[in-house]
Amino acid sequence: MIRILLADDERLVRGAVATLLRLEADLDVVAEVGRGDGVAAAVAAHDPEVAVLDIDMPGRDGLTVAEELLRGGARCAVCMLTSFGRPGYLQRAMAAGVRGFVGKDAPAEQLAAAIRKVHAGGRYLDAELAAGAMAAGGNPLTEREREIMRLVGTGAETAEIAARLHLSEGTVRNYLSSSMAKLGESNRLAAVRTATDMGWI
Repeated sequence: MIRILLADDERLVRGAVATLLRLEADLDVVAEVGRGDGVAAAVAAHDPEVAVLDIDMPGRDGLTVAEELLRGGARCAVCMLTSFGRPGYLQRAMAAGVRGFVGKDAPAEQLAAAIRKVHAGGRYLDAELAAGAMAAGGNPLTEREREIMRLVGTGAETAEIAARLHLSEGTVRNYLSSSMAKLGESNRLAAVRTATDMGWI
């Protein structure tokens, strides 16, 4: 039996997925979690072989959880389950060592196949998500540009961003101009929307 931890904040979705997976003779959902910040404790308590994580969860998003699990040496393979086909998410997940990436609209047998494959040491990528990521190319923003874009997204003004990052306001404006140019947007809020939609911040 493959021991599975399932993390998704939507209780009905989580329950339905768990029920469908338990119908498979070789799969056993040993833990269900509704918040990203509860995953690490559940992994420690239940020792799953595969963690199936939703990306958009309260407390901590699934990608951050995956990065922390893998960085911390957790033995479970990680499979992301998401309704968001954002190219940046797939690229970030692969960079973190995530071995599976499945859309929430996939049939249950596809998720079961993904779990078996990552458990066996392979990779499983939803074909449509992978094609979208390849078509979009890589993230054009530098780490500093992403950091500033994230702060703009919280409503922070130039002076506040400069103070928080120990930069001059002119330097922050230069980073913003560079980001807007790379994203093809004429203002910072549109740039933040585009970067968010692509999963780049």
